[in-house]
Formats: sequence, structure tokens, C-alpha cells
Amino acid sequence: MERLPLASTTSGTRAVGPAASVTAARSDVSWRDRLPVLRSGRITLRELEPSDAQALWAFVNSSEVTKFLSPPPATVDGFERFIQWTHQQRISGTQATFAVVVEGFDTPVGLFQLRQLEPDFGTAEWGFAIGSAFWGTGVFRTGAELMMHVAFDVVGVHRLEARACATNARGNAALKKIGAVQEGVLRRSFQRNGEYLDQVLWTVLEEDWRQAKVIWGGEVILN
Repeated sequence: MERLPLASTTSGTRAVGPAASVTAARSDVSWRDRLPVLRSGRITLRELEPSDAQALWAFVNSSEVTKFLSPPPATVDGFERFIQWTHQQRISGTQATFAVVVEGFDTPVGLFQLRQLEPDFGTAEWGFAIGSAFWGTGVFRTGAELMMHVAFDVVGVHRLEARACATNARGNAALKKIGAVQEGVLRRSFQRNGEYLDQVLWTVLEEDWRQAKVIWGGEVILN
């Protein structure tokens, strides 16, 4: 998750799975043409909009959030260009980026990204950045479950990878809680502030998703 391409970028293990109640209103619309709007509880994932730039700049650029991330755009204008870039990447079918919106808030509090590591998204990598005010509130957990629905049920991913710095205790714990499997350590694979850091490689396979117990209910809307 440290490798969010931001353009120029709880206790116990919880099984996750596709919710039987999830429905798509318009199955004829490809995600490359328009990203779905996904809702579960008080969390909504939707495509980034130009008007999101100011809020994302404020949330994602805090030192707490960027400690283990590649440097995000440093200005609001930079985030506007990043949002434009994500739309181009979605049209090309290589990446999908979602804003995280919490009920009661008009603007995003973070984002999730999914990008292909091989043609046609057989293997993909995902990452996330959530405003620190919403850490430990369940926003990541719900958003991650919705993103796995996107990856496996909408995009058609077989293998979903995430990388977290070995020293990022919160990030590694979050991935473990949503059912990801630790596969190994990538030595000195991430550079931050001139220093190379080790990363932990986490994966979720499509068959894990299919076989997991259904524990959430959501609604998928294609506007």
C-alpha cells in the first residue's frame, strides 16, 4: 500500500466474502466506462471528482498518513491533475481509484486504488490512504471489503497483492484483519526519505474470497 501511484501517488482475523445481497443495477456498464458506486453501512466508495481535490489534499497530506506512503501531490492543483490522471487510467483499463465517503460528510476522507500488475488484471495491487481522524473507526475495514468486491467480482482479479512496510504496525494489522495472507518480506524494496525499507507482502486470492463466510451486506449502484 506504500506504492499508491499518486500520480505525478482492531483484534483477530476476519474472513471476508462476497455479500449475497449485493446487486448491480446496470450490468451492461463496464467499469472502464464508469466506476460503480458501492455502499455498505455508512461508507460509500465512488469515483474521484475534480471537486474532491481540496479535501483529499487536506486528509492525505498529513504527516501521520504519508509516513509510509510515496509522497502524494503537494498542492491542491496537483491533486486535481491526479484525479484527471485516474480517469484516464480507468478508461485505459489499467487502474481504478475510489474516493471514500463517510455518511455525514460531503467530501472524501481517503481513497482506495487498484492497479494491474499484469495484462487484464490477472494479478493486481491495491493501496489505500485514510485520514487519521478515521483510523480505528471501521472505515478501512468496510472500504476494503467493498474494494475486494470490485477486484474479484467486477474487475476479475485472480490474485490481489498489498505491500506494507515492516515497521508499519497499523497497516500490517489492518491487512491481517481483513483476511489477507502474509507471504513474505521484500527486503529493502521501498524507498522513503532516502532510506530503503523492508516490506511485507500480503495477498488475497479469488478462491479465498469465494470460499469465505459472508459477513457483510452492501449495495452496488451503477449510476
